[in-house]
Amino acid sequence: MRTNLPLDKAWKLLNHGPVTIITSAHGGKSNVMAASWAMPLDYDPPKILLVLDAAAHTRELVDASGEFGLQVPKRRIAEETVGVGQVSGRDEDKFARFNLKTFPAQKIAAPMLEECVAWLECKVIPDATQRYDLFIAEVVACYFDADRFHDNQWDFGDDPQERTMHYISNGEFFLTGERFKVPTIEE
Repeated sequence: MRTNLPLDKAWKLLNHGPVTIITSAHGGKSNVMAASWAMPLDYDPPKILLVLDAAAHTRELVDASGEFGLQVPKRRIAEETVGVGQVSGRDEDKFARFNLKTFPAQKIAAPMLEECVAWLECKVIPDATQRYDLFIAEVVACYFDADRFHDNQWDFGDDPQERTMHYISNGEFFLTGERFKVPTIEE
């Protein structure tokens, strides 16, 4: 079940460094791509930092629309995650090719993907993009899978298919792993 998260807590959905999937739409076209270089940047207003290569089709759509969806995929769609990172959306509809199920976003035009554990809807803050391919974006809506995120923290349970992934290279990932706690100074 998707549940809204207060915007000032949006960083908690990305702070464990997972691979992400970017969705974009403009002018009747939409695209999807994998992205490993996304991170939380600020709390209020919530911002994220994302790298999108100038040659990417998604970049064209984001440049034109000024917005994008940022999703944290589950292990169960690892093959699709690699696939959308290797195939160009200029050549074909990646949503159809990889049989990706979508739903409408709350505040942006880009479609959002099912089979994820977190979703952030983002609007680009102009100026950092051209020279370094960096996108700073404000999070305008965020939500999570209530089975995997509760009490303001992740709980992936025992099913590895429900965990998030960390990309290494050449189609290899690490799964989010064992949870443990280290006492803090206050404890």
